[in-house]
Amino acid sequence: MGSFPKILEYGVKVTLPLAVVAFLLSTVLAVFVAMIQFARVPVLRQICRLYIWIIRGTPLLVQLMVAFYGLPLLGIHSNPFVMAVIVFSINEGAYSAETMRAAMEAVPAGQLEAGYCVGMNYMQIMWHIILPQAFRTAFPPLFNSLIGMVKETSLASSITVVEMFTRTKQIAGQSYNYFPLYLEVAAIYLLFCTVLTFIQKKGESMLGSYGVRK
Repeated sequence: MGSFPKILEYGVKVTLPLAVVAFLLSTVLAVFVAMIQFARVPVLRQICRLYIWIIRGTPLLVQLMVAFYGLPLLGIHSNPFVMAVIVFSINEGAYSAETMRAAMEAVPAGQLEAGYCVGMNYMQIMWHIILPQAFRTAFPPLFNSLIGMVKETSLASSITVVEMFTRTKQIAGQSYNYFPLYLEVAAIYLLFCTVLTFIQKKGESMLGSYGVRK
């Protein structure tokens, strides 16, 4: 059990920050891309569709490798953690953009027209009418993406990020005690995901209550 705190330490110091920061950035990117698609801006919409097509059609592991080994050839250098955050954000942003787009399109079109009728511009309608309702619809799948990302952070080890799973392999390589150590890291992943699931349920309950009051 002496290894458990060491593994947990890297989970708190590296795995969770990587997942949370990448998730927040991916959400911002997803909203931006979804808004462009929702507005049906001709050229920009096609660029967004191309981005989504490429990212969703290629594995995350391959994207990590391309960024890690390809960007330095272009003179772009960064530490592995930052590069992992960027790649995870871009990858998840493509999936979340489709979630947000669908949620925005689920808002009745009449509300957009009503916003114009009271003198609001497009961005005001987005900020005050469309996005709040879309986020309530998109919250569960978006939060599921965060939970999935916590587990996917183990792929960051492929570009030398020493996160929780990498630390487990290092300890296992020293002690040759693989099975118990992998059970320990599995338990920590389960713990993190259980806590996040609890937070998700609380968030859904709060958003549901807000929708009823509205």
